[in-house]
Amino acid sequence: MASHIFLHLALLLLLCSASQGEELGADAAGRSPCRAADLVVRQSATGRVVEGKPEYAVEVSNRCRCAQSRVLLRCYGLSSVETVDPRAIRPVDDERCLLRDGRRIQRGAPVRFNYAWMTPFDFPLLSSQVRC
Repeated sequence: MASHIFLHLALLLLLCSASQGEELGADAAGRSPCRAADLVVRQSATGRVVEGKPEYAVEVSNRCRCAQSRVLLRCYGLSSVETVDPRAIRPVDDERCLLRDGRRIQRGAPVRFNYAWMTPFDFPLLSSQVRC
């Protein structure tokens, strides 16, 4: 059973890396040195209330040794009653948001922004491009 699950995970990873185009950080076998878990989204309530909505502070950190660019997060339009810094994050359609206009996010240089809405967003990672 465990080997069956491992095989499915390996095939899924292979398909994902093939669908993201050429990764400059991939090794000779095509494996990326970064994992999805290397992009960490943390958020917390700031305690401020903007137009009756709680404000949240978000920090997206890259834990990989390689930079990651073209980072897309699921954000469903990123609703907010306060202006969100478009240099940090901006919607590209009704579902996805792009971090830093697609520019590289280095290890140790997190992206930070605030927004105010009724409930917090999850911001799961959809895709990124590894750049070593």
